Amino acid sequence: QVQLVESGGGLVQAGGSLRLSCAASGRTVSNYAMGWVRQAPGKEGEFVSTISRSGGFRYYADTVKGRFTISRDNTKNTVYLQMNSLKSEDTGVYYCAASRVVTGTRADHEYDYWGQGTQVTVSS
Repeated sequence: QVQLVESGGGLVQAGGSLRLSCAASGRTVSNYAMGWVRQAPGKEGEFVSTISRSGGFRYYADTVKGRFTISRDNTKNTVYLQMNSLKSEDTGVYYCAASRVVTGTRADHEYDYWGQGTQVTVSS
């Protein structure tokens, strides 16, 4: 069992930055690839980014590529999402998730554990 707790969300103006953190407890997070998924009001969940177990492979949605950076510190059991040049369309609840797929995944059904989410609101 893995427990995930996100933090770092908030209200920011367009063009600003936020850094989300996802702290894991329970089993060692290095056993899992990690990902971020967001959900805007009234919309389905949208894949944002994923990182492999070792951190050597990272993948981003086209909508965030070049602006967001995913990273992990397995010594701290924590995953991060640095978000720069934020846009109003980045608004939503951001969820951290853990997957047994070694290289990470874009597919929601391949994530085994989910956090409760952290709200990100970007004002234009």
